[in-house]
Amino acid sequence: MTDDSRLLAGRYRIGDIIGRGGMSNVYVGRDERLGRPVAIKLLKSSLAGDPIFRTRFRQEAQAASRMAHPTIVRVFDAGEERVAEAGGSEAIVPFIVMEYVQGILLKDLIRQGPVDPAEAVRITDGILTALEYSHRAGVVHRDIKPGNIMLTNSGQVKVMDFGIARAISDSSATVAQTTAILGTAQYFSPEQARGESVDARTDLYSTGIVLFELLTGRAPFRGETPVAVAYQHVSEAPVAPSSINPKVSPALDQVVAHSLAKDRFARFQSAADFKVDLQIAGAGKIPSKRLPTEDFQASLFGAPPTLTAGSDAALTQLAGDDEYAVRTQSRPPVIWIWAGIASVAVILIAILFWVFSLKETNIIPDASRVIPVTSGQTYENANATLQQLNLVTQRYDKNDPSVPAGEVISTDPAAGTVVQPQTVISVYVSLGPKPVAMPSVVGSTVAAATPTITALGMLVGATTKENSATVPADVIISTTPAAGTQSSAGATVTFVVSNGLVTVPNVVNMPLEQAITALKAIGYDPSSATDDTCAAQVGSPVTNQTVPAGDAPQSQAIVVTYCTGDAPVVPTPTPTATPATN
Repeated sequence: MTDDSRLLAGRYRIGDIIGRGGMSNVYVGRDERLGRPVAIKLLKSSLAGDPIFRTRFRQEAQAASRMAHPTIVRVFDAGEERVAEAGGSEAIVPFIVMEYVQGILLKDLIRQGPVDPAEAVRITDGILTALEYSHRAGVVHRDIKPGNIMLTNSGQVKVMDFGIARAISDSSATVAQTTAILGTAQYFSPEQARGESVDARTDLYSTGIVLFELLTGRAPFRGETPVAVAYQHVSEAPVAPSSINPKVSPALDQVVAHSLAKDRFARFQSAADFKVDLQIAGAGKIPSKRLPTEDFQASLFGAPPTLTAGSDAALTQLAGDDEYAVRTQSRPPVIWIWAGIASVAVILIAILFWVFSLKETNIIPDASRVIPVTSGQTYENANATLQQLNLVTQRYDKNDPSVPAGEVISTDPAAGTVVQPQTVISVYVSLGPKPVAMPSVVGSTVAAATPTITALGMLVGATTKENSATVPADVIISTTPAAGTQSSAGATVTFVVSNGLVTVPNVVNMPLEQAITALKAIGYDPSSATDDTCAAQVGSPVTNQTVPAGDAPQSQAIVVTYCTGDAPVVPTPTPTATPATN
């Protein structure tokens, strides 16, 4: 039976293959019972022969199917199908029925080159959101890589294959099989490369690798063999992404370095911590360093570092309190309850007494901790002022059309905020208006030119209309500033637009040839007629024009009449002198 006609579990119709991997093939399918498209993953028979793997795979598929989150590809169903092989024998092939997602694999997007840092932050934030949900559910992915992440047509992040890598690593599959299933070693954590147990922080390390690849277009560690790459994960530090892509900020460099720490206890300890620092770095700020925490969940991280083998404290904590273990009382003794109530009452009375005895005090113990107003000052003056207040400054330059270059725009935290000494104050300094080259919009309408102008941060100004012999009505003749000249964001662009009229000259009494030339210059195509009522003259002067001089529509028909008549020329009588009389 071919894949095109196979019906899994009497319900799922297999269609065309849409993906091939080391462990499985993925087909587009249809749920005949519900009438909806699905994605069907068929595990390869070489991996399906292990009964331990099949059992754990089924358990992990069931766990994954219980996770319902917008950033996780849903698992609808799982099962096993008997398939006839070429030799006539039957093989049991596990299958998974998943949500069908239309979009692009992240690995295909990365092949196109580095992603814009803001988009890389958004995509990684989506991955961490999925991991935050799965880790709370007690599920570790173990195989985060671009091939397991999709972007839908609307840009939504979707993480796939939760639990599958765990089922494989826990089974009796060989190292070669595991390598084929888990993909390349480029996304291994150091503990995976050493063959140690893994936890949720393994997923965070792999996410850091994906973030590095989004920012640079390449993985941090590359080698000719998986073993060579795995060795680099264990022993070599990655380069800063900004050394490959100058668009990457120092803040993102720090987040990547933190996520790729070799020691899992020096790494981000949760997806939530990773997200917070990533969002801070995406906003252009350097995240503050976090101290390792010992509040780990045993299901995800194991025992904290303080529970070292052989220590009395560790043995005491792991062994527990024997007296507590044998206690069978379902609730505290009554005397404890009354003692607790009395303690709460005493505390409340003490708080009330303290509140009513308070005197008016200055809530700002030290005026030097109030951030002063530095807007409009030069950076040098503002920096000196803030450092005198025992505050640390960090400069950020940005374009601002309303603040002269070199002057402070604002601070973060803002002026008037009460802060502690040594607080880092972000000082935003104006670069002046952003320089913009005026584009050429001559020949288009104002409505068509407006998006181009506003996209550059310029403003659309007044429109004036002029006569034009060649430019059609409502089309731009010229702009101020002119096309190709240097301007700036915030500058106003004015337009001169054709009104569809021309200025018709007065050609009466002009020689015919000269009149025709003048009318053609304004786009008219004149015709001529003769006038034989006048005496013939040199140059055949025009005696009439059908379109009078002045403003008239473009491309009008016009007829000029010129003199060709044979009427005799009447001599002008010469006046005679009248003799004077006395």
